[in-house]
Amino acid sequence: MRVLIDTSVFISYLLNPHQESFVQLILDAIIEDRITLLVSEPLLEEIERTVKRKKYLIEAITARELERFLLLLRAISEMIPSIDSPIPTITRDVNDDYLIAYAVVGNADYLVSVDKDLLVLGEVGTLKIVHTREFRTVL
Repeated sequence: MRVLIDTSVFISYLLNPHQESFVQLILDAIIEDRITLLVSEPLLEEIERTVKRKKYLIEAITARELERFLLLLRAISEMIPSIDSPIPTITRDVNDDYLIAYAVVGNADYLVSVDKDLLVLGEVGTLKIVHTREFRTVL
């Protein structure tokens, strides 16, 4: 099962990493070879940019924690090739369109998010867009 996870889910984990977190569940599923986690350069850049531009995140997540987490994601994930062509507008928030595009290019089965602008779509082709709660039941 191939899975792309939205930035906000990773940021939530960085703010409150614990054993029962959704990201920990994903890490366990990767170790058990039940899923392939997909990432893209734009996704990793968005995680980094988001943490570095918001004061409350800068205060809560150290530069070292962020760097280590991004290195971990690179090490355990499959990198989706760069998309050089224009990304079509699909969502209510055009800033989320790249996630759909990369999920499709990466042949993801699931895009996991807590973002209503993504979740309202439900599916795009064979890609299922689900909330973290729903994906827990899938696993």
